[in-house]
Amino acid sequence: MGRWQDIQAKKDKTDAARAKVFTKIGREIAVAIKEGGGANVETNSKLREAVSKAKANNVPNENINRIIKKAESDGAADNYEEILYEGYGPGGIAVMVEASTNNKNRTAADIRHHFDKYGGNLGQTGCVAFMFQRYGVIEVEKGELFDEDKFVMEAIEAGADDVATEGETVLVLTSVKDFRSCSEKLSENNKLIEAEIKYIPANDAEPTNEDERANFDKLISALEGNDDVMNVYTNFSG
Repeated sequence: MGRWQDIQAKKDKTDAARAKVFTKIGREIAVAIKEGGGANVETNSKLREAVSKAKANNVPNENINRIIKKAESDGAADNYEEILYEGYGPGGIAVMVEASTNNKNRTAADIRHHFDKYGGNLGQTGCVAFMFQRYGVIEVEKGELFDEDKFVMEAIEAGADDVATEGETVLVLTSVKDFRSCSEKLSENNKLIEAEIKYIPANDAEPTNEDERANFDKLISALEGNDDVMNVYTNFSG
């Protein structure tokens, strides 16, 4: 399937769940304040990444500032923590689930229930992580005066590893190390639709029959519908 098609497939699923984006980003900012060391974006790199993601998802600055102040003042940042779950879906498809929760027991039980219900298996830490690599993924909207050659040069100079055109948008791939500086540089002259660090599979796999495919789709839908789940990544090639 290739990493660009995989990124596009994940983007399409994300687009279908846009209604949850403000809540999820707010939770990410709260966690960043807790784990990154305070509410100062200049000294807290984790918060800086969360804010960059919020801006890329068109969250207004006043909303971002309100979220930061609320998380800092009411202790919301102390209530949530990020947890990564790993397992196998029907047909042995690798699944990575990023969650943010204020109740680990509840979230773990919910995630396990989804896996069990649809023929999957929630595994131990590290059971599928080796099948994925983390990349910074930046989606940029093409403007009327968009110059692809000029943009590619700009992206490479900003630290991009690869650039691919996808319809009316451009996808930029970076290392985790260069993600923040690259997204900030590209945002100066371009409209960012999305900027996020994601898990991209090194190899693809697929269910062996239609029943497994149907249950796999139901599993992913259930996971993405869970309020504690921030992102779901798989090595499914379809």
